[in-house]
Amino acid sequence: SENPSVTLFREYLRIDTVHPKPDYDAAVQFLERVGTDLGLACQKVEVCQGRVVLVLTWQGTNPRLRSILLNSHTDVVPVFEEHWTYPPFEAVKDSQGNIYARGAQDMKCVSIQYLEAIRRLKTEGKSFARTIHLTFVPDEEVGGHKGMEMFVQRPEFKALNVGFAMDEGLASPSDTFSVFYGERSPWWIKVKCMGSPGHGSRFISNTAAEKMHKVINSFLAFRESEKQRLKSDSSLTLGDVTSLNMTMLEGGVSFNVVPSEMAASFDIRIPPTVDLKAFEEQVATWCRGAGDGVTYEFHQKCMDQHITSTEESDPWWKAFSGVCKDMKLQLKLEIFPAATDSRYIRAVRHPAIGFSPMNRTPVLLHDHNEFLNEQVFLRGIEIYACLLTALASVPPLPAE
Repeated sequence: SENPSVTLFREYLRIDTVHPKPDYDAAVQFLERVGTDLGLACQKVEVCQGRVVLVLTWQGTNPRLRSILLNSHTDVVPVFEEHWTYPPFEAVKDSQGNIYARGAQDMKCVSIQYLEAIRRLKTEGKSFARTIHLTFVPDEEVGGHKGMEMFVQRPEFKALNVGFAMDEGLASPSDTFSVFYGERSPWWIKVKCMGSPGHGSRFISNTAAEKMHKVINSFLAFRESEKQRLKSDSSLTLGDVTSLNMTMLEGGVSFNVVPSEMAASFDIRIPPTVDLKAFEEQVATWCRGAGDGVTYEFHQKCMDQHITSTEESDPWWKAFSGVCKDMKLQLKLEIFPAATDSRYIRAVRHPAIGFSPMNRTPVLLHDHNEFLNEQVFLRGIEIYACLLTALASVPPLPAE
């Protein structure tokens, strides 16, 4: 009695694509099988050893027009099974229709919703001017460096002739649907403090620890100010402010030895409204203020701040938002607080929207007991079918 789309979703959830050893081969074989069943063309692009991007294509009646890209990632984050009510890779469905599995929200649901929306449209005999491509990419959960970041630089991606892309969003516990038109830039900074060493019994001057104390105070004071700004202004979301967290602290060799070097690592996420050059100068000022021998280095420094237009004059957004109005979906436009593969798509100048049609659903990505209700999942297929109909029917643009 289970809806076949739900059965397919649960089958995909049972494929163990968890880091650090995701079974990408099994995922690609499964998705290729579904795509072939739907009559979609299939292409596999190995962007580096062991990392394959699967491309499924529904050819449009006018292939010269720019295409619609539906992106999703196949990998999922690790689990702590002792905190789960049900085994995280069995896709157990409870009596309320909640399906428990790692990837239920992030983002195997979206992958199957794309495919099942296309199945529905093909069954109805629909065809569209614009080509629709589906990309299933690896390694998003570890930064996308061996996935979408490499793929967008390849000729196979350029040949897709992308006009507009959709990627993952977040669940929304309210009636509204979250739509993400940009992302914060992730900066990972390691600050090193050099100082005078000595015996732990003495008041050594100019120690690394004293400098590190000043560095931490400066960074965390800024953190507190952004935290209070978010708290005091109800119009702001997490994506509108800069988050900063100290995530690692290193130094010392023994209880009785004052170390000559200490280091602290910070994870900073910066919204596109912030001047990145000015922010780096602020970081440099904090480090200079801590004393001599204080340096910083970047382990990640994303400088791209492209956002996707949500103006009604934009033909892509007009098509997307028009469907949502017709379906009476209440949208909440936001900057994504973390990072998705959309940032790589936007960086090569293609508009991309982050959207996972899951309202009235707690946000459980990366959390214990991640689940999605089957009715919310099925409603998402209907929403995507309507969105694809509108987007793939956008009339030729002036540049086309």
